[in-house]
Amino acid sequence: MRILYRQLGDTSTHLTTMPFKAAFTEIDITPPAGVRKIGWLRLVVSDSVRDPLYARIAVFETSGNAIAFIQLDTLSIRWTQVADIRHRIADAYGFEGRNIMVSATHNHAGPAVCGWPGFEREEKYIEEMVSRIVTGFGQALEGLQSAEIGFGTGFEFTLAHNRRVIMRDGTVRTHGSFKSNDSLCLEGPIDPEATVIAVRNSSGDLLGALVNYACHPIHYGPDGCLSAGWPGVFASEMKARGCPVPMFINGAAGNLHHSDPVTSTDKTMEEAGRILADKASELLKQCEFRKSIELESRTETVQLPFREATDDEIKGTVRGAQRFVDPALYDAAMPGILERIQRMGTQPAEVQVHLIDEFAIAGIPAEYFCELGLHIKEQAHPRHALIAGFTNGMVGYVPHRQAFLRGGYETTFGPGSRLAPGAGEILADCALRLCRTTD
Repeated sequence: MRILYRQLGDTSTHLTTMPFKAAFTEIDITPPAGVRKIGWLRLVVSDSVRDPLYARIAVFETSGNAIAFIQLDTLSIRWTQVADIRHRIADAYGFEGRNIMVSATHNHAGPAVCGWPGFEREEKYIEEMVSRIVTGFGQALEGLQSAEIGFGTGFEFTLAHNRRVIMRDGTVRTHGSFKSNDSLCLEGPIDPEATVIAVRNSSGDLLGALVNYACHPIHYGPDGCLSAGWPGVFASEMKARGCPVPMFINGAAGNLHHSDPVTSTDKTMEEAGRILADKASELLKQCEFRKSIELESRTETVQLPFREATDDEIKGTVRGAQRFVDPALYDAAMPGILERIQRMGTQPAEVQVHLIDEFAIAGIPAEYFCELGLHIKEQAHPRHALIAGFTNGMVGYVPHRQAFLRGGYETTFGPGSRLAPGAGEILADCALRLCRTTD
């Protein structure tokens, strides 16, 4: 059924406060056992389903504008898939496609929505997933109702850890530990901020919530089972506590992990999900709700420079290089990577910012280092900026400039790290431009 939806106005115009409507919906996108998985730098074919995977959708509307969030329990989302989702939704319902933000939780135990050189993605599954998302978006539009929105912000210091350990020789070991006297210190911070954006209807019943926090979810990545990882546990816990549609929006988590290098201990999927659910439940109680808000969505596409790789980087012998799982995979991928760099010249990347009153949710299409996310949050003040990583595409790891001096997995030239030092700062500058209020 086609829903006639008005064309939205120029998103660069001055905002006015308008009554608020919202809707949330959840669509099952669990793939069947037998599909290929992605997220472990090797071919893994699934043989079972441990727990369901979902697409979760939120639509926010005022009489002057509307924005939407789509959250997927997948490793990533490609920019071509985002374009397809936006186009189909605009065509089916008249909703402005550029106002839709599509984020992945970065779950490592999901289907191959993207590929690795030599390992093809699951095209049939992707088509089914996109079709279900479009159907779900229509359901959300049909469910729009008068609502109130509330914000709760706090800090969670026990879930995420910086996974990069500086060694005595000045290099970094990703997933390092302090069992060796050659270890020196952690390279950087975490982003401890946890934020809840909650929506309830005019009767006071909770419709759903977006929860933003930065931490890798990698449980069950190398195993045969399909899973939503600890974000799936988080969602199940929140549902049990009365939140019908809990959306997890991962942050700048490129160098953050649920394993603690200091103690060499890890959290189970269940432990990690419950920690965030406990914090989100606490923040929900603190939310002060508003009936009228300002909404706007802004986007800009920037061109990011590729690495000018040396022979040592291409061979994986440069100081600080850290190839995981199977170094031969990197060698096999090199001809294609180098051809792509020569052919494209630069890497396009969309930065999108959703503005909700004083809050700005900045969508970054990367495994973005938390130092860069914290920089955006600091420099965006007095706006309250949040980072949505793994959003509207994926350009791979994007460390801050200083990280390249020490090496480590995330800076090692290969399929997941092709961009030049400084690319992260270009993305940050773009996000900050979009965060600024226009007169």
